[in-house]
Amino acid sequence: MVNIRALEEKILSEGQVLPGEILKVGSFLNQQIDTNLLMDMGSEISRLFEGSGITKVLTIESSGIAVAFAAGFKLGVPVVFAKKHASINLSNNVITSEVFSYTHQQTYTIVVGADYLNEDDTVLIVDDFLAKGNALTGLIEITEKAGCKLAGAAIAIEKGFQGGGDRLRAKGIRVESLAIVDSMTEDSLTFRPQD
Repeated sequence: MVNIRALEEKILSEGQVLPGEILKVGSFLNQQIDTNLLMDMGSEISRLFEGSGITKVLTIESSGIAVAFAAGFKLGVPVVFAKKHASINLSNNVITSEVFSYTHQQTYTIVVGADYLNEDDTVLIVDDFLAKGNALTGLIEITEKAGCKLAGAAIAIEKGFQGGGDRLRAKGIRVESLAIVDSMTEDSLTFRPQD
């Protein structure tokens, strides 16, 4: 079993709490990536969802891609990511959903080419953060529109005090977060105990 406690230790030593309940982890997860920790997270996600029949990992650009890659690599499946803007290199056959970004205070129309997801797929959604659950809700809608089976969601860091993960769990969606921050101030972070 992977020692994922290292993620909590990294959050405590290098994370910064910014105004607006923002947890900055750019030194190891977003702008600069601790590759050893990243691959350990991928291994743990793979262990948690072993035997779920996953055929694709789905995430949203851009910060979720690294964690999704590590999970997809360890699961041995392709990674699909939703773009936040339509582009000319996508066909007209796309699946869309509206997502409000808490971090950027902006609504995006996320887009996935319909060629990449279908009713034969069992999808694991992976993202770096879960706060209010907006991105996950949008990605779940994408899987539903594509006719995929949803295995669940794997998150690197959940801000449990913002309630998104618990709301999704209450709807019967399996959400596995590697670290859950239960409270956060500029001076302290507390984590939810996990099995």
